[in-house]
Formats: sequence, C-alpha cells, structure tokens
Amino acid sequence: MTGCFKFIIALLSLSLTGTALAQTTNLPGVAVNFGQGTNLVDTIEVLLLFTILTLAPAIIILCTSFTRIVVVLSFMRQALGTQNMPPNQLLIGFAMFLSVFVMMPTGKSIYENTIKPYQAKQIDGVVALQGLERDLRSFMEKHVRKGDIGLFYDVTGEAAPSDIKAVPTHYLIPAFIISELKTAFQIGFLLYIPFIVLDMVVASILMAMGMMMLPPMLVSMPFKLLLFVLVDGWQLVTGAILRSFNT
Repeated sequence: MTGCFKFIIALLSLSLTGTALAQTTNLPGVAVNFGQGTNLVDTIEVLLLFTILTLAPAIIILCTSFTRIVVVLSFMRQALGTQNMPPNQLLIGFAMFLSVFVMMPTGKSIYENTIKPYQAKQIDGVVALQGLERDLRSFMEKHVRKGDIGLFYDVTGEAAPSDIKAVPTHYLIPAFIISELKTAFQIGFLLYIPFIVLDMVVASILMAMGMMMLPPMLVSMPFKLLLFVLVDGWQLVTGAILRSFNT
C-alpha cells in the first residue's frame, strides 16, 4: 500500500508540474473552425468544375468530329478484313488527332473568347461555360440535320422553332450524334463496295477452279491490301473524312 501511495503522489506531482509549465510557457496550439470563412458559391463552382472534367471525355466524343472519324476508320478496318490491324489504340489516337485538326477553328474561338478572358478574370465561370457551349453549338449546328432535330420535337409533341439557334442544347446534342452516325455509315458503305466486289471476283474464280473448301476471304485479303496500298488508301480515306466536314 505504501508503494502504491507513493506512485499516486508522484503522478499528482507530475500533473501539477505540467500544469505549471503550461501556464508559464507559450506552447503552439491548433484551432479548428467549422463553417467560418467558407464561400458557398466558390464551393459550388469547384464542384461544377470537377463535374465538367469528369464529363470531358463524353463531351470530346459526342460533341465534336470524333464520332464520325472513329466510326469511318473502324469500317475501313473491317472492310479490309485485317481483324485488329491497325490496333484500337492506333485508330483512336489517329481519330483524336484528326478531330483536333477539324476542331481547330472552334478551339481557337474557345481560347480567344472564353479561356483567355477567364484566365484574366474578366469573366466568371458561368460566362465561360456559356461561351464554351456557344462555340460547340456553332459547330454542331453546321453538321446537324433538320430531320434529326425534328425527331425529338415529334416525340415531345412540341413545335419546332424556325431558327436553329432556339433549339435547346439537350435536343441539339443527340440530334447531332444521330447525324454524325448516319454520315459515318454512308461513308462506310462507300468504302465497303470495292472490297466486296473484289471478294465476289475471288470467290467466283475459286468456285470455277473447284476450290470450294478454300475460304475466299483468305485469298482475297492480300489482294485487298495490295489494292489499298496502290491507291494510297489511307490518304484517300483521310481526305474523304476531312472534306466531309466542309460540305
């Protein structure tokens, strides 16, 4: 009991000594404040910024020329019958750089009219988003079909406006996607024709020679590649894709 009593006295002495030292010495402290000095508007702007960054891949794919380009390139690979050559990474990368080339005027307009004033703090985030939407809409309005826009007004039962500028963005984007897919499939159909003719010729020759067990696709593939190289196919396909945005 005596030892326990001495141990308790020692603890009390240490606590009293620590209290005295804390009172005579200025120790650094940490203060935590909740709900003070926080601007709710700034927080919402940051949240909107991260939301836009999250949706950036979808915006790049659906609201630019990327959709048409990547679909046409995929049709080109299937028409050649080369399976995974060129690989997906190469096709997507090529489609991205072609999209940058096509969208360069729109990108310059966005940089001059939206990004530079926003960086100079001449406009706020809301005005910057409106400028971004305006420039993307101007590109989509050039390549969207009126019939595709009318589809959504027919579904909703609303009267279609006479001016495309009055079409809401949530109507314009899906109509633009449908228009791009239709154009891409039209170009893909034209790309398929010469290769289908070549397949038919090779199949007829094999049947005439009695080689029915030999797959015509296996024999026609080298001739497809030879034809594609002789006519400089990649240049023709790329030129057709880029010129389709000028019409």
